[in-house]
Amino acid sequence: MDHRPLGRSGLSVSVIGLGCMGMSEFYGPSDDEQSLATLAAALDLGINFFDTADMYGVGHNERLLGRFLKGRRDKVILATKFGNVRGPHGERLGISGTPDYVRSACDASLGRLGIDTIDLYYQHRVDPRTPIEETVGAMKGLVEAGKVRFLGLSECSVETLRRAHKVHPISAVQIEYSLWSRDPEAQMLDACRELGIAFVAYSPLGRSFLTGAVTSPDSLAPDDFRRANPRFTGAALAQNLKLTEALKDFAATRGVTSAQIALAWILGKQEHVVPIPGTRRIKYLEENAAATAIRLTPQEIATLDALFAPEAVAGTRYPEAGMALLGL
Repeated sequence: MDHRPLGRSGLSVSVIGLGCMGMSEFYGPSDDEQSLATLAAALDLGINFFDTADMYGVGHNERLLGRFLKGRRDKVILATKFGNVRGPHGERLGISGTPDYVRSACDASLGRLGIDTIDLYYQHRVDPRTPIEETVGAMKGLVEAGKVRFLGLSECSVETLRRAHKVHPISAVQIEYSLWSRDPEAQMLDACRELGIAFVAYSPLGRSFLTGAVTSPDSLAPDDFRRANPRFTGAALAQNLKLTEALKDFAATRGVTSAQIALAWILGKQEHVVPIPGTRRIKYLEENAAATAIRLTPQEIATLDALFAPEAVAGTRYPEAGMALLGL
């Protein structure tokens, strides 16, 4: 497994990480034992960069990682996030980046994870009511207290990133990025390269859509959040399915899967980008890991760029309420 630097932190992480969200929520039912086996298989494959958040499963995901980390803490570079506030029954209570909340959220995450220090601590969404300087100032205090090693932001704007970086070095920015979500190419990827910040790409397989596995809402579990995602419904779905068919045809010319091409495209585009595809199954984990050996030519990358031109993709990444929280 190849590695890439996590910004200027001095940490080196596997060239792809593992997104753990789906092991607890959002994509239908999951099984803890299956998830734990997948986490172990990831380490065996050389994947050492695991991504979670306090909101995933209302703490369940961090507790699951806590079980896994026992006896393995030194083998894993662990990232978690705060900011999306939820009640005990999963109700959404808004976004908070107040200093008091930052400190209490960190302590709660450390407790669920059963560890002393978080390697990479992200603000999950920017709080529009709290200046980023106050939020990152509190996060800086966590570093000084030894509770956190490095800091990150998720779904922020370039302006917010620059302001935050002046308060304390930001080591990573996490934003959705894939063949069908290419907004970061406008400004953020260049800004991260300029500032020496790693770009962590979540949902690099388009929430499984780019794999070809999702062909209709009926193929999703009743509680799967993608049923309400604009890209997975109606006329947008029909248009987007044409793209996945074209990707499947492209992958066939290389004798690999659509998912592997999608990951190889990201890895071939930018050297400071680390994708974190999520999966609960060892089969797909192994498929994703094998993608790191695929090298696309500049012409192949250009072909995929044209095929997935932003205007060819139908629907927004989230419903309206979710979109309002992005890029603050």
